[in-house]
Amino acid sequence: MLPKDDTVIKRAPATATSATPGHNDTIRHEQMTESSSRWHRDKYFGSLAFNIAAFILPALYSTLSKLWVANIDSSMVVTTDVYTYLNTAAEAINEGLPRAAWVIIGDKASRSLIQRLQLTHTLILFQGIAGLVLSIAFVGAAPAIADSFVPSQVRQASLTYVRIASFTVLAGSIETAVATATRALDKPDVPLVISSIKFAVNIILDLLIISRFHVGSFHPTVNTQAIIQLVCSLVAAFAGLTYFLWSNTWALCCKNRRRNESGVSLDTPMISDLQPSLRAFIVLLRPGLITFAESAVRNALYLWLVTTIVALGTTYATAWGVFNTIRWGLVMVPVNALEATSLQFIGHRWGKWRCEMGINNRRPKATWKQMFFVTQPALLSLALALAVEVPIAIFLSLFGARPFALYISGSEDVADVTAYMWRTIDWCYIFYAMSTQLATILLATRPKWYLYQSLASNILYVLPWAIVCQVKHLDEANAWTYHSLVFGGSLVFSFVDIIIVDAGWVWTLITGKVRLEVFRA
Repeated sequence: MLPKDDTVIKRAPATATSATPGHNDTIRHEQMTESSSRWHRDKYFGSLAFNIAAFILPALYSTLSKLWVANIDSSMVVTTDVYTYLNTAAEAINEGLPRAAWVIIGDKASRSLIQRLQLTHTLILFQGIAGLVLSIAFVGAAPAIADSFVPSQVRQASLTYVRIASFTVLAGSIETAVATATRALDKPDVPLVISSIKFAVNIILDLLIISRFHVGSFHPTVNTQAIIQLVCSLVAAFAGLTYFLWSNTWALCCKNRRRNESGVSLDTPMISDLQPSLRAFIVLLRPGLITFAESAVRNALYLWLVTTIVALGTTYATAWGVFNTIRWGLVMVPVNALEATSLQFIGHRWGKWRCEMGINNRRPKATWKQMFFVTQPALLSLALALAVEVPIAIFLSLFGARPFALYISGSEDVADVTAYMWRTIDWCYIFYAMSTQLATILLATRPKWYLYQSLASNILYVLPWAIVCQVKHLDEANAWTYHSLVFGGSLVFSFVDIIIVDAGWVWTLITGKVRLEVFRA
């Protein structure tokens, strides 16, 4: 029988993979530090509260930044979407190794805290190097990026913005690695620290420099906003990294050293035990390549579609950017927070189940009760997502979409187009909220199956429609007919897809017909 709570298993099977030095001592240490309160950060609702706070601050700032740019020059609002597209292009890196954290770093039943910290340090180092390389590449490709993602009317004026925004990819890669790994470590306070620093510094500098009430008589430009955004992103990312190292890595070393000095037998992690290593990188790489492939296909198709949107002119492209601010901004904060929380605890529970069955048992056979135990966080997140997103979608459709779009863009035409976009496919995001939570079951347990369901959705549905959008003559009068079928229809298709794949996942585990991966060095 599996344990009924979220504490770690006290005794792992005596296998070569779990008998690591200091492992049992670390597990006992983790058990002693876990809180019984349901609102503690190592429990579902406590972690969810941290995640909501961490996600809502960037979403709020992205909305305010468009408003301030609209006050500077409403024609340049569309330029700020380059920041989004650059980070979308970098998502294959940010959703590669970092998404492997749920199934690797989140496995606290068969990996010691020291091992998980070493994996975290390795992940952060790799992401920092990859982010720096991508940033330099984007700077060199600034003219090509502007040609693809900025309307011709403001393309030349946007080149400097593109070059400045390119280095936010470096900050984003470090931030993503730190945030994902620390959530898997049951430390959601670290992402909250990053978001809080970024939000506070951004708001203060924006108010002082680019708002209507800015200090001095100079006239701020959209590039001023880009510089502020870059500085704040870098400061927040490195401040979050420093906070993590100080509050976790350094704190663990100091605590264990004090215990050794007082005569308590507890292995003190050496610097070499915590340093990034090639072996740890290989452990992350195996599932990381799977999530990288999934993200690369999905985002390549999305950016390909975006080029057809940008080609339709400033009004339509600006409306699409505002629409994205609505759907991926404040509206999707609960969905993103619930997803991160579900991934955290499914990763823990999957690790417990694998540990109980035996890590080297490649064909374990599960019971229905065990499957419910593993998937319960996703089912709870699904129920909460429906309870929140349905009222939000109805309210925005009836009352809020157009005023919100007008407030952000400062344009009546843009507001009309945005409101029409939202009313057309708002109901599809209910399916998105559900499929996102159901997909966490696969991502935190069997990344290969997560890749398969994503490929099915993108290749069978999105790709054919993307080709249609390329060959069909689109203008502002007919473009949304096709784009709504792509973006809205894909969400419905993905929902059906994920239900089928999740059902197959359960069936193979119940019948013992699955051959599970062992992600170990």
